[in-house]
Amino acid sequence: MRVLYFAWVRERIGKTQETITPPASVETVRDLMAWLAGRGEEYAYAFENPAVIRAAIDRAHARPEAAITGAHEIAFFPPMTGG
Repeated sequence: MRVLYFAWVRERIGKTQETITPPASVETVRDLMAWLAGRGEEYAYAFENPAVIRAAIDRAHARPEAAITGAHEIAFFPPMTGG
């Protein structure tokens, strides 16, 4: 699956996107964030407070408990504000 990173999540990880194959035990957005946080210091820093990170699965907003099975693309970004 392709993972996209936006705003300060991207800045902390140091890349805009990557293709990953998480283990079968990673079933939800929450699981994926935890697994990514274990991939290195930069990921741990980006996902240190997963409650503030938003996700989208195949371009549709998703909650942390959303299943990622069959997803082609998952994006992570901070909360947005508008004006």
